[in-house]
Amino acid sequence: MPETASVTTRTIRFHSYGEPADVLRLEETTVHAPASQRVRMKVRACGLNPADWALCRGLFAGNLPRGIGLEAAGIVDAVGEDVRDVEVGQLVFGPVDFVSTNSAGASDYAILQHWTPVPSGLDEVHAAALPMAVAIAYGSLDSLGVEAGRTVLINGAGTTVGFAAVQISLGRGARVIATAGDTFAARLRALGAVVTAYGDGLPERVAALPGKQPDLILDTAPVSGALPALVQIAADPKRVMTISDFEAAKALGVRSNLEEPGMRIRYDVLHEFADLAAQGKFLVPIARTFPLDDWKTALSVSEGQQARGKLILLP
Repeated sequence: MPETASVTTRTIRFHSYGEPADVLRLEETTVHAPASQRVRMKVRACGLNPADWALCRGLFAGNLPRGIGLEAAGIVDAVGEDVRDVEVGQLVFGPVDFVSTNSAGASDYAILQHWTPVPSGLDEVHAAALPMAVAIAYGSLDSLGVEAGRTVLINGAGTTVGFAAVQISLGRGARVIATAGDTFAARLRALGAVVTAYGDGLPERVAALPGKQPDLILDTAPVSGALPALVQIAADPKRVMTISDFEAAKALGVRSNLEEPGMRIRYDVLHEFADLAAQGKFLVPIARTFPLDDWKTALSVSEGQQARGKLILLP
């Protein structure tokens, strides 16, 4: 087919807002040739995130219908004007343009707004798991000021963003305290983090840990009512940032990455972490993969908060 032709694609999308299981459907649509500074790819793997279900419920409301799947990897099949750094046939990954298109990454074809070549040694499944976890964790740590000499508590280090944030913080030379369950505790300790359980009694457990107490806290856990305890640990709500519990953040004076002044989602660093992942020096854990047709099972696993790693759709 010509590079400029439109293609028919299966896609998972919603036509109205509501609970994901009620509004999402797998259907066919048309993906047009990419606009300027965009590329289109044949999707090999698509990462799913809690943000996908939040979109269904009205987060960043906009034109409908709208697709899910905010990150993907695949083979470039068409390039827009002013694109000079990638060619048709190249394996790339990155965040999907879900705003100006009526489909997203949970499709056979998708439009990328940023892209990074997949380096040798990294497969498309692990590449598709990187964009949201890396870019959100990196930008949030930047805004908090995590650097060498600081002690940061990552609440929810067993989430994909949390697991990435632990590795990025350690790479910056910070001391890391991580809250996590049994699934990831040993792996986080092996990375160099001090690990404690999450849940009731967290301030007392953190206070009993040897070494410096945390002066910065990043909350990456699902909404669980943990923010008051994190504020107690920090002794200042402005030393705490959440990427999930936005309502409690407003009430407590905690910073949120959605409203943080100057907050950047750092897609520009994806090449760095793709190279590290290809060398076995960085990882976003993969929990399970699913065929595109089995998206309802993936939704059920994700909504049950029992994924224990990234869920990946394979169109």
